Amino acid sequence: MVSPPVLVQRAAQVALGAAALGTAGVAYASLVERHSFRLRRLEVPVLPAGAPDLRILHLSDLHMTPAEVRRQRWVAELAALEPDLVIDTGDNLAHAEAVPYVLRSLGRLLDVPGVFVWGSNDYYAPTFKNPATYLTRPSRVGRPHPVTLPWGDLREGFVAAGWKDLTHVATTVEVRGVRIGFRGTDDAHLKLDDYAQVAGRVDRSQVDVALGVTHAPYRRVIDAMAADQHDLIVAGHTHGGQLCVPFYGALVTNCDLDTSRVKGLSQHTADGRTSWMHVSAGLGTSPYAPFRFACPPEATLLTLTAASGA
Repeated sequence: MVSPPVLVQRAAQVALGAAALGTAGVAYASLVERHSFRLRRLEVPVLPAGAPDLRILHLSDLHMTPAEVRRQRWVAELAALEPDLVIDTGDNLAHAEAVPYVLRSLGRLLDVPGVFVWGSNDYYAPTFKNPATYLTRPSRVGRPHPVTLPWGDLREGFVAAGWKDLTHVATTVEVRGVRIGFRGTDDAHLKLDDYAQVAGRVDRSQVDVALGVTHAPYRRVIDAMAADQHDLIVAGHTHGGQLCVPFYGALVTNCDLDTSRVKGLSQHTADGRTSWMHVSAGLGTSPYAPFRFACPPEATLLTLTAASGA
């Protein structure tokens, strides 16, 4: 029989070991993985026959601060990809003085045709929240923080470069002879979305391919976009789950999207119509939750190709 003092000692050793493992995990998530930037490359078969392939760089959730030098440098290097188009799905800011750092990081990408929508952390400053609540409900739904960020200044920079604001806007951008129809919404996480302003079935006589763009992939938005026959829906917001379980995946999406599609390319069906959907895991985190685990930060180069049978 093991004596009580030995049992106490073993219990203490287990507790110490668990504490050390937890400390190591937090250190890895905050010091290593959140700076392990990745470029994901995906092909999406949505173009008509004979159209040239189009390379679209999808950026999301930079959550930029002046101090995030490594993130700024990595984003600046993406210009070397020479994409045909840039889609920015919001949450660019996390600090009142971040606008020039975002614009400087994008650099030559601002010379490329681009479109953008806004996320909650473009409008409002991040705040400290109990991390445990993130596992039980979406954060701050419909409840903006009183401290605003200079998103208007960022919009001026984007528009001056020729990028198009898709906030409740339908527009067409021609790239390499391909007419890309866009429809966008404001942030669904803050309940600012009003897709009805741009709703309606895609007119194939006017566009060659149709893309729906939104920050947070709430079902009410992506259902409507799929029902209107968009070929591809593009979103961010989820951070890919941010804290994931190895070999299992995300525990939450911070919206009503299922965890199986928290990031990457999938399909979405509504009203008998099916669209491709790409959700970016994003490049940043809130300054108050500066860690990622089993979910490295990423940007995505989407290559649009001819649809099978096109």
